[in-house]
Amino acid sequence: MDNLKKSSPKRTSILSYWTVRYLLIISVGLLLTALTTFWWIQQEAMSNRMQTTGLLAQEIADRSVNRESSIEISQNLGKLIEDRKRFFKLTVEMCVIITDQQDQMLFSMPPLTEDEMRHKLNDSLNDSRSPEFKAAVAPINSNGETLGQVIVLQSKKSLRHIPQEEIIFFSVLLLFLIILSWLTIYLLSRKLAKPIQKVAAAAAQISHGRYDIVLDKNAKEREIHELMLSFEEMAGKLQQFEHSRAVMLAGVSHELKTPVTSIKGLIHAVREGVVEDDEAVEFLDIALQEAGRLQRMVADLLDYNALTAGIVSVRHDRLDAVPLLSEIVYQWKLTQAEEVAEPMLHMPRNPIFLRGDSLRIQQIIVNLLNNSVQAKAPDRRVQLTVELLEQHGHSMAEIRVQDNGLGISSNHSEHVFEAFFRGSDKQSTLRGLGLGLTFSRLLAESMNGSLLLEEHSEEGCTFVLSLPLDH
Repeated sequence: MDNLKKSSPKRTSILSYWTVRYLLIISVGLLLTALTTFWWIQQEAMSNRMQTTGLLAQEIADRSVNRESSIEISQNLGKLIEDRKRFFKLTVEMCVIITDQQDQMLFSMPPLTEDEMRHKLNDSLNDSRSPEFKAAVAPINSNGETLGQVIVLQSKKSLRHIPQEEIIFFSVLLLFLIILSWLTIYLLSRKLAKPIQKVAAAAAQISHGRYDIVLDKNAKEREIHELMLSFEEMAGKLQQFEHSRAVMLAGVSHELKTPVTSIKGLIHAVREGVVEDDEAVEFLDIALQEAGRLQRMVADLLDYNALTAGIVSVRHDRLDAVPLLSEIVYQWKLTQAEEVAEPMLHMPRNPIFLRGDSLRIQQIIVNLLNNSVQAKAPDRRVQLTVELLEQHGHSMAEIRVQDNGLGISSNHSEHVFEAFFRGSDKQSTLRGLGLGLTFSRLLAESMNGSLLLEEHSEEGCTFVLSLPLDH
């Protein structure tokens, strides 16, 4: 035990575990959002500045036409460009070029030679030759005639430029959101960790056999309150379960040992290569069937123990018996093989209302129908009959389940409702714990009813479930 404790990895608290991970997730998410936002702002800034550059190019084109409808470069054009650059916050990397109809340069700012202009612009003089620049072109028109054009070049870097003040503001905002998110997660994790720590301490007490658990059930949060309340109830139920555990295990150990031994032998044979191919698959199928039987036995054992301990709640509702039984039989038939015939239903025309629990009634009926299928005679097809009768002069209704199976011998008829009893003729095939009928009778009695074996012979059996009427 000490070696296990030494070799076990160091565990972190739920507060540290989730706070760090949520902080990383939120930080990465906010950083990705910030990068995406910066990219979008740059694209919008480029688009807006290109529109502004286009307006500047058009204004220069309009001012470059004189009254004689010819191009005239104003002496104040340089001053105008500088004023517009300051007003629109355009960068010094901007270049303005004016050409005539013959694509000859008439003006440039900053001054350029003809070769330098040809180097900056493409052959059509309508865009930048370099991919690092973008051009806005405005034609110089007069009386419907194009006299030339104005080209304004700007670098993409300057078009995408975001002022440092905006970057600082956005970075501070991002940092504030990360800190606020971390603080929120930290407080929330600490709030959730406290009740979990209390429950963990209570669980440690239970592991040492102390079931007198007292927890604070005055929490404001509904889920935490329900957790504390449920844990205390669980501790009480565990105390009851512990009391009966030894008795139950002693009574069923032999029955559980048989399928376990069979499963172990089958799987061992497959693993060691004793059987191969199709035979190995068949062995595994048999092992799965044995595991299913073992699972059903454990489920029966748990259901029986819960009911005998008085911890299974049973409702007493007003139920319309005819549609309830019809639905139960219909759902059961969907799970059966084709060799099982559709059960015959004999229902009265007048409605009959019962007082009971629909779920528990379904458990009883399904258990009776399953027992009938398991008792199938090899020489005839399974025929089942479910009949609903109202006892005249009494306050009870009868649900009769009849089959045409192997029946129950007279020696065993008095013991079929005893816990862990199984007839000797079924021990080798069914391998059950013998709790199905016992559990069904306990359910019937919990609804103020009864379950009896009325008829039994080699031609089949008839079980009668009696439940109180609700007039």
